[in-house]
Amino acid sequence: MPTSESIQLTAVVGSVTPPGRLRRAVDEALARAHGAETELIDLAEREIAFADGRPAAELGDDTAAVIAEIAQADAVLLATPIYRGSLTGALKNLLDHVPVAALQGTPVALVSMGGSDHHYLGAERHLRDVLSFFGAHPLPTAVYLSSRDFTDGRPSQRAEDALDAVISSAVSLAGALRERPALGPMPLAAGF
Repeated sequence: MPTSESIQLTAVVGSVTPPGRLRRAVDEALARAHGAETELIDLAEREIAFADGRPAAELGDDTAAVIAEIAQADAVLLATPIYRGSLTGALKNLLDHVPVAALQGTPVALVSMGGSDHHYLGAERHLRDVLSFFGAHPLPTAVYLSSRDFTDGRPSQRAEDALDAVISSAVSLAGALRERPALGPMPLAAGF
């Protein structure tokens, strides 16, 4: 249970395949996180309904619980493999369920992983567009991992350092936002 001073960092791994290198890298980075209580949501282990407009409480699966976990976080890390040059449909589907208030004003760290460097901005660009809808605060830089960042399934030192830096930045920003009013105006979506 987090103390009143600790930051709650919730990471979402947006793949529905069995845990692999991205999950391992994020899980190990969360274990090294300083100044935060961490939680990992792996969409391969959760049942999330298709977003069809029904309230999450009526879906009878994990959707409402996952939304609540995200809403309680002081900072969020979204990690996704690159599929067709963008984030996974599973992660986008989850974000389609999340109410604006759950991410509004929340620092968000972005991590993506692809087979090569050709798609390094795909998911990041799309996630930044989606997060602007919420009025979230994506960090100015993101982490991109590829096959070269792993040896025998283990993340390299470069990968670990990059993940540690993005997590540290998200935790620091979340702590700073406790002392200050929200950054910028309310997102347009908050008025609907």
